[in-house]
Amino acid sequence: MADDKQGREKQAADEERRQRERALRTELERYDEAEPPIDDAELDEIEAELETVSFPATGAEIVDTVGRRRVAAGQETYAVEELLPEAEVETYESPAVVRSRIQRPTIAMAMKRIVEASETIPNVEYSASQRDAYEKTLRALQAVDTLDEDEGVRAITDWIVERIEEKGKLPGSRDVRREAGKLTRESGYEVRNDEWLGI
Repeated sequence: MADDKQGREKQAADEERRQRERALRTELERYDEAEPPIDDAELDEIEAELETVSFPATGAEIVDTVGRRRVAAGQETYAVEELLPEAEVETYESPAVVRSRIQRPTIAMAMKRIVEASETIPNVEYSASQRDAYEKTLRALQAVDTLDEDEGVRAITDWIVERIEEKGKLPGSRDVRREAGKLTRESGYEVRNDEWLGI
């Protein structure tokens, strides 16, 4: 490459792009750390309270038992009912599953909206694999959005809920990933084809 102004600018731009890509890869590898989790002691207490519930249990049963309990994540506090869908379409196999679902509040609130919106679909089949794919996509967006206060998570959640309302069915997980990848690229982040959002 020529050692002139244009060559130096291209080198600087390439280096900046590589740094952003490395940062994104690091965040995606550590996506469980994207937001402060709820304290383990509080999660232990919730699990103990759920010993009176017969599992598998619906979200409505869980919320009825511990919904008003408040938990802290970083500087924020949340009622458990803000984090779990009060719905019949999703069941929890054990207190440990409930714990894992509420551990990351931003993701939990997004999934609550999606699950509650899906209750409007007649005879909805909400598989565990589809739920897991939605959650993995939300976590990948959250890793990208560390500077944007989870704007991408809110945007893709809105998109999913709108599709449910418009089409009367859950969007496929590949469609959700594709839309999330598009949002990520529009935010100025490069997404490679071998990444979760690079579909």
